[in-house]
Amino acid sequence: MDFSVVIFAIAVVIVGALVFIAILLTNKKAYSFNKEDYQSDFLLIENKLAKDNPMSYNVVVVEADKLLDKALCEMGVQGKTMGDRLKRSSERFSQLNSVWYAHKLRNQIAHEHGFKLEYNQSRHALETYKQALKDLGAI
Repeated sequence: MDFSVVIFAIAVVIVGALVFIAILLTNKKAYSFNKEDYQSDFLLIENKLAKDNPMSYNVVVVEADKLLDKALCEMGVQGKTMGDRLKRSSERFSQLNSVWYAHKLRNQIAHEHGFKLEYNQSRHALETYKQALKDLGAI
């Protein structure tokens, strides 16, 4: 066997090992949430939604948005606002468009005087926030 082929094979193995080590070191570890806390917090929010109480429709969306933002902050996602953090973590969500829609509803609640949701909008937003928290591993 030619000596240069052996050296080439050894070089390929060494480079492969170095690439593998670099990948392992640069991959971010999955954040470990206290799932029980997030599950109980989300259950409290879900239980506030009552079809016969229109005031609850807005409240639960705002609270669920805060819980998702808390999870993103806990993970160390950078950004001044929730919108900034969503932009930086968009690949983590299975239903990104729905998460943006729910967050925009939250912004309308917070910034548009007299904005009121329908029950079904609120229910859908809650389902979206629940899936987003599942996608992050928080619940």
